[in-house]
Amino acid sequence: MYDCIIIGTGAAGVSAALTLKALKVNFLLLGDKKLSRKIRSAEKIKNYPGLIGVSGEEMSKVFLTQLADAEIEITQGKANGVYPMGDSFSVMCGQVTYEGRTIILATGVETIKPVKGETEFLGRGVSYCAVCDGFLYKDKTIAVYCEGEEEIKEVLLLSQYASKVYLFCPEKVKVDAPNVERVGAVIKQIKGDMRTRAVVGVQGEWAVDGVFMLKQSFGADTLVYGLKTEDGAIVTDKNQGTNLAGVFAAGDCTGRPFQYAKAVGEGNVCAYSVNAYLKSGKGV
Repeated sequence: MYDCIIIGTGAAGVSAALTLKALKVNFLLLGDKKLSRKIRSAEKIKNYPGLIGVSGEEMSKVFLTQLADAEIEITQGKANGVYPMGDSFSVMCGQVTYEGRTIILATGVETIKPVKGETEFLGRGVSYCAVCDGFLYKDKTIAVYCEGEEEIKEVLLLSQYASKVYLFCPEKVKVDAPNVERVGAVIKQIKGDMRTRAVVGVQGEWAVDGVFMLKQSFGADTLVYGLKTEDGAIVTDKNQGTNLAGVFAAGDCTGRPFQYAKAVGEGNVCAYSVNAYLKSGKGV
């Protein structure tokens, strides 16, 4: 069991990891080994102290170098759920489960808002995890939304189960599977009765048995049941603690301003708060 699990490898997650390492706290850094898509795609960053006019790719390289120098490894994966287990937490990541005494949420802001019907049909034909739920749609027709190349492995996995996959993606991606048909950029609505029955896009409507929303980030209250949010942002105190004991949050997921400097500061505070929480005898 880890003392802390950091979910997210953006600026907040990197900052928390570096500080926890210095504090000698046993932790897991869970996320994308290439760091967050938001950082990598930034054209120019002008207001981050110490780095003058760098690109997102350049900032990512600096962060990765710092992590390597500190001997911090990133565990590749996307958390699908965080569940309290008494004095600890279980983090579901596909078919793998990690356990930690504390959690730092550095998940960023949800990249796209839920489409009409998404929340309503969650667990009734709508899923966020290809590895977890793909087998449920063997020989069935599904729709899949993905944001880009990074989710193509999950799309291919789903194509091995489903008889037909209608793919929605804002980027031009190549999927080498005969049963995958790209039909649009976005899903406008998910429709059904007791279960999901269809998806609506710009070009029309398609009958489906299920929908997979392969997003980079989920709404915090979707990831962690019972987490208090306001206007989509996690509510935290001055120590970055949430309404759930042992759960802390930093970065864009805590609300505006969406800036790297703010995220790094909150990640640092989270690490110190986790250390104090553990030393107090809680989470043991």
